[in-house]
Amino acid sequence: MSKVRILTVQTPTLRDVAAAAGVHAATASRALNPKTRRLVNADTARRILRAAESLGYQPNPIARSLKTAKSSTIGLVIPDLTNPLFPPIVRGIEDVLGPAGFNAWIVNTDNDPDRERTQIESLRSRQVEGLIIATARLDHPLLEMLHEQGMKMVLVNRRLEHVEIPSVTPDDSAGIAMAVKHLVDLGHRRIVHLAGPQTTSTGLVRSRAFRHAIRDHGLDEDTSLVVECDYWNEAEGARALRSLLDGGSEFTAIVAGTDLIALGCYDVFAERDISCPDDISVVGFNDMPFLDKLKPPLTTVRVPHYAIGAEAARMLIETIEEPSRHARSLLLPLSLVVRQSTAPPRT
Repeated sequence: MSKVRILTVQTPTLRDVAAAAGVHAATASRALNPKTRRLVNADTARRILRAAESLGYQPNPIARSLKTAKSSTIGLVIPDLTNPLFPPIVRGIEDVLGPAGFNAWIVNTDNDPDRERTQIESLRSRQVEGLIIATARLDHPLLEMLHEQGMKMVLVNRRLEHVEIPSVTPDDSAGIAMAVKHLVDLGHRRIVHLAGPQTTSTGLVRSRAFRHAIRDHGLDEDTSLVVECDYWNEAEGARALRSLLDGGSEFTAIVAGTDLIALGCYDVFAERDISCPDDISVVGFNDMPFLDKLKPPLTTVRVPHYAIGAEAARMLIETIEEPSRHARSLLLPLSLVVRQSTAPPRT
């Protein structure tokens, strides 16, 4: 009778992490516990966390919570889970939180303030130890109240205007400057900006950067060539471009506030038989997946979304472990990905 072999996948243990990091298991245990990590040399703790991450080690949060009376959970507040920029941010957050002994509760607000308040109250009822929030508006009373109450928070992709809360954001100003320079170098002189909502730091910073870049290149600052979109989505991009075309504005290039807004431009091009880039060039912002599959593939500013998530998670862990630490903001560098949606204007 033939024998059947059963293959099992061995889950990495604390001893495996300790061996990989070259430390005693007790040291690894302290480093992997957010409440005792301060007892371990900072460089050693980082080495242990990297070893845990590379091995895929996951601490037992239930056992830990019984010992410490802490939940070891983090709340992650997202405005729109259908937006393709958020999955890599979430992945970066989870890849850092897991080896550090935390789990994430993810909630979606649909950009609805009432839903956001309800979801955050639900997270707090679950005793989350901190929040990573991607919904911040410039004026955001709820987040201001949470800050005053001492809630540990890190903002991703956005910032508040008058309250100092730790944040991780892309260098939006530099990204817009790169987009405008690329178009100017191609010979464009009439450039449109389809801006995001000015109630968010992202929309405001990018529109300001666009105006600065236009002035820096000696171009006329025509305010009619900056149109605000009410939402960061495809439908708003299409609406904004239609309003410009129907108003008779003359331009040869577009800097879109996001790739989704740029996709709205593609919709209008198809409706009105406009050739891109022969008639109008377009630059997006974010470098979402599959942009290289568009016709034409979209030139865009690449944002390191995974790194934003990972850095936000590290920053929140620091905030939890060192509550007296001064709030800091981190700007991550961007790059321009040139594809076939931009070309010199017709002469």
